[in-house]
Amino acid sequence: MPNNLIKESSPYLLQHANNPVNWYAWNDETLELAKKENKLILISIGYSACHWCHVMEHESFEDEKVAEIMNKHFINIKVDREERPDIDMVYMGAVQLMTGQGGWPLNCFALPDGRPIYGGTYFPKQQWVNVLDNLADLYKKDPDKVYEYAVHLTNGLEQLEIPKANAEEPFTADTLYKSVNKWRQAFDITMGGPNKAPKFPLPNNYLFLLHYSFYENDLNLKKQIDLTLTKMAWGGIYDHLDGGFARYSTDMLWKVPHFEKMLYDNAQLISLYTQAYKQTQNELYKKVVYETIHFVERELMNSEFGFYSALDADSEGIEGKYYVWQKDELQHLLGTDFEIFSDYYCVNDVGYWEDENYILMRDTDDSVIAFKHGLMVHELQFKIDACKKTLLNVRDQRIRPGLDNKVLASWNGLMCKALTEAYLVFDDEKFKDLALGNAEFLLTNYCRENGKILRVVNEKTSISGFLEDYAFVIDAFIGVYTITATESWLYKAKELADYTLQNFYDETQHTFFFTDASEEKLVVRRAEWSDNVIPASSSQMAINLRILSIYFDQSEFRKIAEKLLGSVIQEIESYGPGYSNWAILLLQFLKPQTEVVIVGKTVNEKMQKLYKQTPPNVIFALSEKESELPLLKNRLVEGKTTFYVCKNNSCLLPTESEEEALSQIEKGTT
Repeated sequence: MPNNLIKESSPYLLQHANNPVNWYAWNDETLELAKKENKLILISIGYSACHWCHVMEHESFEDEKVAEIMNKHFINIKVDREERPDIDMVYMGAVQLMTGQGGWPLNCFALPDGRPIYGGTYFPKQQWVNVLDNLADLYKKDPDKVYEYAVHLTNGLEQLEIPKANAEEPFTADTLYKSVNKWRQAFDITMGGPNKAPKFPLPNNYLFLLHYSFYENDLNLKKQIDLTLTKMAWGGIYDHLDGGFARYSTDMLWKVPHFEKMLYDNAQLISLYTQAYKQTQNELYKKVVYETIHFVERELMNSEFGFYSALDADSEGIEGKYYVWQKDELQHLLGTDFEIFSDYYCVNDVGYWEDENYILMRDTDDSVIAFKHGLMVHELQFKIDACKKTLLNVRDQRIRPGLDNKVLASWNGLMCKALTEAYLVFDDEKFKDLALGNAEFLLTNYCRENGKILRVVNEKTSISGFLEDYAFVIDAFIGVYTITATESWLYKAKELADYTLQNFYDETQHTFFFTDASEEKLVVRRAEWSDNVIPASSSQMAINLRILSIYFDQSEFRKIAEKLLGSVIQEIESYGPGYSNWAILLLQFLKPQTEVVIVGKTVNEKMQKLYKQTPPNVIFALSEKESELPLLKNRLVEGKTTFYVCKNNSCLLPTESEEEALSQIEKGTT
């Protein structure tokens, strides 16, 4: 018999709908039931593409005897962390306080009122049974001690929410200099990325370093970024047949991934490789962008331009089975081209994984392989492309990894922004169409009246947005304005920002909280300061406010962004990788602010030509007609296309020449 989760829409919750555990979803009725029956709550959190979540389900949650213990003593709640990151944030914080580490699956036990008492991540079956028995026994025999645990732990969580002291100090380049120099000590100078395993792509880290190396003309840093981006694109973490990156590599070599593919990773990596191509013109970066966008369009897009969340790591219950190959299989499929293909994609000791399986990866330039086999580079590439097409057709016949078809506002915002950047750099109208289609999808289905936004919308579920949903959708809408010159996108971005200031921002503490003050209250209200695999919602909101302050001449927006940044200056200096989006904001404040206003005919076409040659710290304002935007007002000259370059609140002489405008941008920009 299915349990209560059969009524849910989340693919992760539905994965557990036929467990013998009597799972409930997180809602008011479930929480009231816990109070009524005076039972401890188990909050078990994961996501559909999580390999170790599947392992624990198979070992424990599908076991009748384990389920009997869980059902007897606990109210068991399953949470999809991607639908409810607010719940995950609270109980992850509790587990990190208790154990010093976190991860998924996350299993946290709480009092009937939701206050946490004990938790951990993955538990092997026997250890899990011991935990269940011990907690049930303790709650029965000594409930006062359990309540004492809850008080101490909740107090600890509340201490985590105390905003950082706002440093009333001037912003200086010395902060970034010290941060980057300390960061260098953790570089892997052989394989790129950090000198540790596992290795996560962390696109925002390298986006900051890319911008910093540009302004400082730091050749060693540029080499390290190129090494990292090349090794990631060559590694097993990248899908060489169909594009797209897995979530992380389990080793130092970018070789063996956890094979799940997440929308948020791929969206940010498209942005990173796009910006890296803009600076370097490296054709590998362009190839990665095109292949990854193709993967997202093919595997993660619905008919309305909404983007799904993830592909699972497992296929037929085996991690990576969909993606790996055996040597005899490749020899049979590729025939005489196998030797070249095996050299190119390391079907040798380098690419060997386990159980006679090989992970496709690269370790050598095309020119080296071509020379070895007596081919021109273009001849080699033609053969490799033919081999890839053959293998992709075969792979398409395999049982596919599970699809998580949730469409999350924040992750769609990341993807939409990435597409706007790809369009600006590569001039591909398809990217513009995808970005605009997705923006229209979000506007129609996720945006509500008065600036409110939803995180998830489907036939069964409607979840209100969290700060990250607002932050990344605002960023996306600003990007869509830039590629269309349609001001309604900019006004919608400001409307969403106004809503966040009213419902998420505490001006007395200079803090953006993650949850909407008008929505459900959890045991604590958390703020998100540090940047992780996704930038902190607070850092992205600060960046948004700085940009909107320029478009709308809103000095208050800028002041809020400055106060937020001031709260993390010490953290940027001491641990750059955890505050890289804040570091991007600091770089924006430190470098000359340049606005380029283009009014008249074919403004988008002219802006694109300039965009490819401009530094990161340039904001474009565009209009083909008279506009009330402060940056554009009274600037239109009928029959002409005019450029106005403004720096630090002072505008240079207008010009009709693209070359002169570019010259004005370049003078003193860095």
